[in-house]
Amino acid sequence: MFALMILTLTVLVNIANSIKKYKIVNMKCPRCGCLLDKVIESRPGKDGMSIRRRRECTSCGCRFTSYERVELKPIIVVKKNGKHQSFDINKVEHGIRVCTDKINIDPDALQRTLINIENRITDLAGAKRTVTSAMIGEETLKELYKLNPVAYVRFAAVYRAFDDVGQFISEIEKIAKESKDES
Repeated sequence: MFALMILTLTVLVNIANSIKKYKIVNMKCPRCGCLLDKVIESRPGKDGMSIRRRRECTSCGCRFTSYERVELKPIIVVKKNGKHQSFDINKVEHGIRVCTDKINIDPDALQRTLINIENRITDLAGAKRTVTSAMIGEETLKELYKLNPVAYVRFAAVYRAFDDVGQFISEIEKIAKESKDES
């Protein structure tokens, strides 16, 4: 009996050490703030570079999604004024959400657009891990053009600093001509 207790205690100590070693940490529930949850489902993200996990809070039952990504050396953005800052896809997402406001766009399509932009920026950054803000703007415009022409014009108006109606008209005529050529 004593040997069984020692064996059980040894197994529990090994499990506790494994948990400490791998730093298993639960996510904070967005509803109640509880730190205890259980993972319901795990699968690779759509980009193949992340893991998507569905979680359920053990306290309030709220279900939420978390993503895990490999952390790479950060991409540095060289701004027009010469300053440097880390690339943040959330800033691009904010700009896209502003220009797609009140346009019926599929959330999955929007997410794919962001993934495409982030992947393209990562490719452009290369081993040096630097890009210019102009590169980010142009890649965003390319992806928005595929997503929705109205969102493209809205983003272009801010990004290219349209200051008269003629610039809007010429951009819209360009889109109309290209869509006519595709037909």
